[in-house]
Amino acid sequence: MTRPNDAFETAQPPRAEKRPHVYEVHGVAIEDDYAWLKAENWQEVLRDPTALPADIRALLEAENAYAAQMLAPGESLRAHLFGEMRARIREDDVDVPTPDGPFVYYRKHRQGGQHPLFCRRSRETAGDEAIMLDGDALGAGKAFFQFGRVNVSPDHSRLAWCADEKGSELFTMRVRDLETGADLPDEVHETSGSAVWSADGASFLYVRLDDNHRPHRVMLHVLGTPAESDRVVYEEQDPGWFVGIRRTQSRRFCVIDLHDHDSSEEHLIDLEDVNAPPRLVAARRPGLRYDSEHHGDRLIISTNADGAEDFKLVEADLATPGDWRDFIAHRRGRMIMSHVPLAQHLVRLEREDGLPRIRIRDMRDGEEHEIALDEEAYSLGLEHMAEFDTHTLRFSYSSMTTPREIFDYDLRTRERVLRKRQEIPSGHDASQYVTRRIYAPAPDGESVPVSLLYRRDIALDGSAPVLLQGYGAYGHASPASFSAARFSLVDRGFVYAIAHIRGGTDKGWHWYEDGKLARKPNTFSDFIAAARHLCTERYTREGRIVALGGSAGGMLMGAVANMAPELFAGIIADVPFVDVLNTMLDAELPLTPPEWVEWGNPGKDEDAFRTILSYSPYDNVRAQRYPAMLVEAGLTDPRVTYWEPAKWVARLRERMTGGGPIILFTNMEAGHGGAAGRFDALKDVAREYAFAIDCVQGERGV
Repeated sequence: MTRPNDAFETAQPPRAEKRPHVYEVHGVAIEDDYAWLKAENWQEVLRDPTALPADIRALLEAENAYAAQMLAPGESLRAHLFGEMRARIREDDVDVPTPDGPFVYYRKHRQGGQHPLFCRRSRETAGDEAIMLDGDALGAGKAFFQFGRVNVSPDHSRLAWCADEKGSELFTMRVRDLETGADLPDEVHETSGSAVWSADGASFLYVRLDDNHRPHRVMLHVLGTPAESDRVVYEEQDPGWFVGIRRTQSRRFCVIDLHDHDSSEEHLIDLEDVNAPPRLVAARRPGLRYDSEHHGDRLIISTNADGAEDFKLVEADLATPGDWRDFIAHRRGRMIMSHVPLAQHLVRLEREDGLPRIRIRDMRDGEEHEIALDEEAYSLGLEHMAEFDTHTLRFSYSSMTTPREIFDYDLRTRERVLRKRQEIPSGHDASQYVTRRIYAPAPDGESVPVSLLYRRDIALDGSAPVLLQGYGAYGHASPASFSAARFSLVDRGFVYAIAHIRGGTDKGWHWYEDGKLARKPNTFSDFIAAARHLCTERYTREGRIVALGGSAGGMLMGAVANMAPELFAGIIADVPFVDVLNTMLDAELPLTPPEWVEWGNPGKDEDAFRTILSYSPYDNVRAQRYPAMLVEAGLTDPRVTYWEPAKWVARLRERMTGGGPIILFTNMEAGHGGAAGRFDALKDVAREYAFAIDCVQGERGV
């Protein structure tokens, strides 16, 4: 068998031209010889990829040609992996229908179809199915097509729908007449991808993006009028704040949700009077977060006010929304992740000891109970419920061994009905696999949860390869959920591991705070500790681990490659945020001002500058041996711009003393999420898994 990093064909990689560029920050000279890879017209490129300058396009196309040559020996394996993963999907899958007034609504896919179909049928008569939107037809002939949110009008006569056709997350909003099936002339461009209807269905609210791709205005569109005459309902003046909208479960209000990564502010629009001024809930202040829902004559609000770091629930009268009274007290270590008020019950999703749970409160007498669950590590979620006056709660459950299950739960009788179990057409026997949760000791004494999936018959003697996945940013937890695709690795002897590192909220809000700003390096040391603990516990050994992370998890990949390259046989960095210092110094980029509270503002804060400079993957590439790397990018990605991975790869090849290869693949027709079609997306996964298998080919074999 081939040895690690020798499984790839020998080829000469492209060499990006070095164009000297030096600038100074806080008295420190920063060299950036690959700065030219950032197109000066990047805003135009997001809207029109053909506008990419010729010299940059030539390099990216040369990189793609090199990637194709390097990965060509694995073509048969990729095809086999893709076939396996596709065989685990029921191609004509149908969602559990969601009741809403006289209809039930659902998504489905047709056999062989790439995109979803949005459908409905009569609730009472179970009448003929009506296909409201046919994603396959709408996406036919397009290099990229992806739906945003789809929202039916209150009288069920129209559908506000939107789609992104470039991967740049610039959605065009349209309105479909559900009786005729035709779209109305109304069309709104460059929206964030969601709409909220007024109660009378004569207008809808949406969010407009500015020239720098930031959501900054809430607009009101009246049907039958030109988009140019849409009224500005709210405009955010701070470029560091995101603007979003959502409808309360009660359907009474549209919530204008304003936030950065540290604070929030909300305004309410009465959907029965959309022309009335928005009503402020509570003014923003540093560190204050809250999330409002409506119930009768009051609001029920989740907040971290008064030191409730893991959140509590408060209530406030509609007439005085900023006057809060404690409702569900804070308890450290029990994090309230979301809450849904229904007519007679309050449902909340919590996490404690790293595991989620659902608690239900009877709004009439205050009695609470919990939905019991069994496995050692699992994922739990509240599913969309369109109605407010209902006694049925819908939730989903899965684990790394258990396919996703959808339950309807009667809030009065506490009976649970399985509505759907994810079907694996090629077969799945959960008893053949083990899921575990272990804890890795971090350098500062903390314990890092690690969720594991492996075959029951595997020999845990240190010889198994490991795919170790991590994220660790923005407070996003990494669920221990089911993925059918993973079994293509697990059935080949891999241990699949998820490291629940700091920067997420897997162990509560403090877990997030301990992995941001000046404490961001904890994220990287936690991941390295997880890798080493897997070796200590003889799940694997040094040099048999392939690391995987995307976006901010791609920053993690770059950091650990610099800090502990000897641990890894390979690294897969998907749309990696690796040029951290340069991006955080560029206030014109879409996400930079909102991200300063997550990473720090290096232009104004010297301490933040030095912290970022100490770990920014691009700035810390050094003369050492690096593992093989597969780096993936999207040309129209507005979140992690294409030039970040391109610059990083160029510098890696320039400075590394051995190892590799370093392979860059840029999807020239997609953005942050990669390919949009469900089968095209599986081909992306197959490329990553084939690379991982090649990296660990050795005396054991895979």
